[in-house]
Amino acid sequence: MRTKQNPLRKNWILYAMLAPMLLWYLLFCYTPMIGVVTAFQDYSAMKGFFDSPFVGLKHFKSFFDSEYFMRSLRNTLAISLTNLLFAFPAPILLAILLNELGGVRYKKTVQTIIYMPHFISVVVICSLVRIFISPSGVINEVIGFFGVPTTNFLNDPKYFRGIYVISGIWQNVGWDSIIYIAALAGVDPELYDAAVVDGAGRLQRILNVSIPGILPTITILLILRVGNMLSVGWEKIVLLYNPGIYETADTISTFVYRRGLVDGRYSFASAVGLFNSVCNFVLLITADFISKKLGQSGLF
Repeated sequence: MRTKQNPLRKNWILYAMLAPMLLWYLLFCYTPMIGVVTAFQDYSAMKGFFDSPFVGLKHFKSFFDSEYFMRSLRNTLAISLTNLLFAFPAPILLAILLNELGGVRYKKTVQTIIYMPHFISVVVICSLVRIFISPSGVINEVIGFFGVPTTNFLNDPKYFRGIYVISGIWQNVGWDSIIYIAALAGVDPELYDAAVVDGAGRLQRILNVSIPGILPTITILLILRVGNMLSVGWEKIVLLYNPGIYETADTISTFVYRRGLVDGRYSFASAVGLFNSVCNFVLLITADFISKKLGQSGLF
């Protein structure tokens, strides 16, 4: 009678391949969480975590009482909601369109082209955006051809959110569509054949076969996106904005960058970061709960 082999010994090669990633998460994602304690201290690098004076909720109160708190929160939510409304559906639509393409070589060529912007540095992307929308850039040249006056888009607050979202779609829509393309590849082809037999057209097949087939994937990614709403990255915004458009461009992350890192108020930055994380966690749990109540997939 054969004895049951230990799973760890049997799959040791797979565990060995997994070990570097687990070590990376341990060192760079979990170990730094010790630094959360600085949110409740007047942290000094000379004194360290354990000897810096404890100040309780002082930095949280400073953030909430700041005249920039409501502005940064409003802008963060506005950019996140605009991204959710336009940037989230874009890769779904692109994946469906690519799935409908017939020629394999043409499809691969298109996929390669639309994936490329994702691998370009955000510094280069922002430089290109600045060139495109400058007063002498291609965008102003095109709209000028139709008699529209030249506009300095990056000096007008009302244009910033649109610039941020559209450039983000251009950069990431191809890469974000990969997971939906993979999900569409897993839809049973017999369902499409049955729909054709029933007289369904292309649009009807998309609405009744393709979208329902990838709906669990869409739901999970939507929950994750909602759970990340307050984490608008500061790098791209800092590279695009200027004091003249802080009214619509200044988010929580950029406010923390200026106040916490540039000014050296590390405890303040930690406090706001902790506030961000707690809010994102609450949004994630809420979105997951609502998804399950509506009979869709959930994370937990």
